[in-house]
Amino acid sequence: METGARNLITDVAGLRVGNAEDHRIKSGVTVLLSDRPFTAGVHVMGGAPGTRETDLLAPDKTVQQVDALVLSGGSAFGLDAATGVTDGLRAMGRGFAVGDQRVPIVPAAILFDLLNGGDKGWDRSPYYDIGRAAFANAATDFGLGTTGAGTGATTATFKGGLGSASCVLPSGHTVGAIVAVNALGSATMDDQGQFWAAPFEQGNEFGNLGFGTPTGGLPPTKLSSHNTTIAIVATDADLTQAQCTRMATAAHDGMARALVPSHTPMDGDLIFAASTNAKPLTNPVEDTLWLGHAAATCLARAIARGVYLATASPTDTLPTWSDTFTSA
Repeated sequence: METGARNLITDVAGLRVGNAEDHRIKSGVTVLLSDRPFTAGVHVMGGAPGTRETDLLAPDKTVQQVDALVLSGGSAFGLDAATGVTDGLRAMGRGFAVGDQRVPIVPAAILFDLLNGGDKGWDRSPYYDIGRAAFANAATDFGLGTTGAGTGATTATFKGGLGSASCVLPSGHTVGAIVAVNALGSATMDDQGQFWAAPFEQGNEFGNLGFGTPTGGLPPTKLSSHNTTIAIVATDADLTQAQCTRMATAAHDGMARALVPSHTPMDGDLIFAASTNAKPLTNPVEDTLWLGHAAATCLARAIARGVYLATASPTDTLPTWSDTFTSA
């Protein structure tokens, strides 16, 4: 599988991503948008999730499509970001029609970045404004690393960040992933900086280090509550909400390949899946199998890219991968 032209989730035609952040508080928001509603599902495997409107994504619920998906820092405070996005969509006339009203559907997930060295002494949650700014910034090209929802993210060993990757299947369907990497576990397997996701790297997207040799014993962890990796995988394949849910479920394999350990009781690990419904399935059984595999592979690569591209900021509590392994 080759990458899309940008190697970003926006290689899925019609999708846009907006990032906004406040470096003083060391936190931010990422929003996924489209010009029209898109089908979405979700699967949660972490033991400590923080979410908004994820129940609505179950295949038996009334609303089958959403207007946006939001990933945010800030723990429970970060759920305000979705309200900023919702108001932006409402101003555009977007949303689920209820009489003469429009109600934008904006599921969201948050990560815990309140102990990362930023100034969290606000009197009013800043996340509404950051969410509204991320909505306004939505574009097909966007930054990675220390930006958006990955601004204040950390892992057990290095600073985390925002990552994205894409691929094109032989069927012609495009799959992409975007992730805010804030894991209890580690994205690297040893003190040489090799990524657990190395077997899936395309070109030199996260250092072209080749394969490392895992060391013995338990991998490093940050045994506390300031964790959670949240992600979106997307495709142009025409999927139902049930099929999106299955793709989100399969994509968790990519998280487990790239972060060790993952899906712990202290992580709220969650993956949304989105379909723009643009390209029909030729062989529904075979196509959905490979879409799930591609989603997992893209997510593993995106996780490594998020850590690889993180940049240093004042008051950081952890080093960046790039400062540790490329400063010499």
